[in-house]
Amino acid sequence: QVQLVESGGGLVQPGGSLRLSCVASGSIFSIGAMNWYRQAAGKQRELVATITRGINPIYADSVKGRFTISRDNAKNTGYLQMNSLKPEDTAVYYCNALTRATMTSPYINYWGQGTQVTVSS
Repeated sequence: QVQLVESGGGLVQPGGSLRLSCVASGSIFSIGAMNWYRQAAGKQRELVATITRGINPIYADSVKGRFTISRDNAKNTGYLQMNSLKPEDTAVYYCNALTRATMTSPYINYWGQGTQVTVSS
């Protein structure tokens, strides 16, 4: 079993910054893709950003130019740097990753428990 643990959320004023971290642990041989989703109260979950080893990161239009997704493969850790935060960014942010336990195992999707980000003055 793989566990993803998010951290770095909290309360920030509009225009401020936060950096979210996602640490993956357990039976991990490699991580094929790492993603960040968010879900605001009363709304459906949406994809914020995604990154793989070999292609450029992709962002939702609403965060493009403000957020940066990155990863440290040696540490099995993903990051989401959030700048110029807006009240509409308020949501629970979830880490998602595709991992495999061995060289010959299939990739399996895992989710973290989420971390709250609140942008308010």
